[in-house]
Amino acid sequence: MKYSSILLAILSGILLWLGWPTYGLPLLLFGAFVPLLLVEKKLRYSTKKNKGWRVLGLAYLSFFIWNFATTGWLYYSTAFGMWFAVLVNSLLMALVFLCYHRFARKVSQGAAFTFLVCLWIGFEYLHLHWDFSWPWLNLGNGFSEYTGWIQWYEYTGTFGGALWIWVLNIVVFYAISRLRENGFTIKKVLKKAIVPIIIILVPIAISQVILELYSIELTKGGGTEVVIVQPNIDPYEEKYTTTNNKVVELITDLVLPELTQDTQFVITPETVLADNLKINQIGYHPTLQRLRGNFAAYPNLNYLGGISLLDVFKDHRRATTQTNIANDGVTLYNDFNSAMFFNQRGPIELYHKSKLVVGIENFPYKGILEPILGDAMIDLGGTKATKTTQENRSVFTSKNGTNVAPVICYESVYGEYVTEYVKNDADFIAIITNDAWWGNTQGHKQHLSLARLRAIENRRWITRSANTGISAIINHKGAIIKSLAYEEQGVLKGRIIKRKGRTFYVQHGDYIARIAIFMGVFTLLFGFARRRKKRSS
Repeated sequence: MKYSSILLAILSGILLWLGWPTYGLPLLLFGAFVPLLLVEKKLRYSTKKNKGWRVLGLAYLSFFIWNFATTGWLYYSTAFGMWFAVLVNSLLMALVFLCYHRFARKVSQGAAFTFLVCLWIGFEYLHLHWDFSWPWLNLGNGFSEYTGWIQWYEYTGTFGGALWIWVLNIVVFYAISRLRENGFTIKKVLKKAIVPIIIILVPIAISQVILELYSIELTKGGGTEVVIVQPNIDPYEEKYTTTNNKVVELITDLVLPELTQDTQFVITPETVLADNLKINQIGYHPTLQRLRGNFAAYPNLNYLGGISLLDVFKDHRRATTQTNIANDGVTLYNDFNSAMFFNQRGPIELYHKSKLVVGIENFPYKGILEPILGDAMIDLGGTKATKTTQENRSVFTSKNGTNVAPVICYESVYGEYVTEYVKNDADFIAIITNDAWWGNTQGHKQHLSLARLRAIENRRWITRSANTGISAIINHKGAIIKSLAYEEQGVLKGRIIKRKGRTFYVQHGDYIARIAIFMGVFTLLFGFARRRKKRSS
């Protein structure tokens, strides 16, 4: 059977693209890597020269199609950032495949596949933790629109989904390889299809059982009333030319008609107050006092919203790797993208965003790269500075004892990271974000979709306040209960349910990735040791 390697590589890229949320059918992900695996196997046993380079090039073609088609919307915020993310991430994925190819030439196919799966999962784990972090395309995210399939993420997190995808691809690869050797007949095809179908259906059936158990769960009381604000402020110009006082007026005008004495939370988007207040003015700044005073008639109300803050100083002993230098070359400042929480009693509390967007909020490996590249930070809407983070995940407590997790924008993409809020006793999760940078593209839709995974992993309700949308209320099963459409100014009013307890995933985090890394290292060492033993004998 003859086939074109380039066409098969393109097919893998297209299947990955068409299987991705929010428009895709994740069933395609179960066979998306198979064409590329067939290409690699053909090259491995061929007599062609430069086989490694050929594998690298074809894998890069597949992954470039996938990356560009699914995350090309980044162009609307930064052309450089989009091309960097697409080109570099495609290369990293292709290098994983190249390592598999080189290892497969020395060991059995079973050992090679074990290494490939472990290496890929290890690569995804790296993307959650290093400075060039970009876990948007981690495979387990591919089921975010089909939450009925993956209710068991409360035990595995998204790495369970990645493992599921790879097991299916390997099983389908073996089935097609055998059929190519023995010939295709309807009877043989049906026989080979039994195992893949079982591997697909069993996890889905387990998920449905879990879903049914949560569906009959009894809920005491009527829930907690929340009002979510969607101000729909243009982030490139309007946001940075609108004063904090004007924003406070807008928030007040939108919220007050919806408030009752039962309303417990008002939630507003990331950096909705964007005028860079001094952090030491938080307790007495007139704008914040005015915002607080506007809700004085509602003593049970708690406010949670985004704010930009600065800590300005000249004592260089206070400087850290995240500290910025002002234009005068002397003044130093820490720049915070923060969540602010208050009610009618007690001080204003803060949480500082700590998972930062590469190149926009964070200069990766600043001490190494800044002397080489200079100030390469990307300017978005008047901001161009490294943000300062904090060590621990803060949880805010309302007057009636409800604990809320303030998750800011990009932080909601990180599964194990969000579990730290629940370990700190969060009863529900409030995601505040500004997704308007990408326009009306797949960007904001995918970001909302990923929040559904966090609901399942943690079994917590989620309120989501997005500047331009989509704001939403998501229940603990990952279902969107209410939403406010993109670019619609207004408020979303509803009730959420406080939940306690910790899931297996909250307790153990990304254990699948850690096991995979250990197994990958073991497989690598075992493979080379066995190879050396064969040579000596």
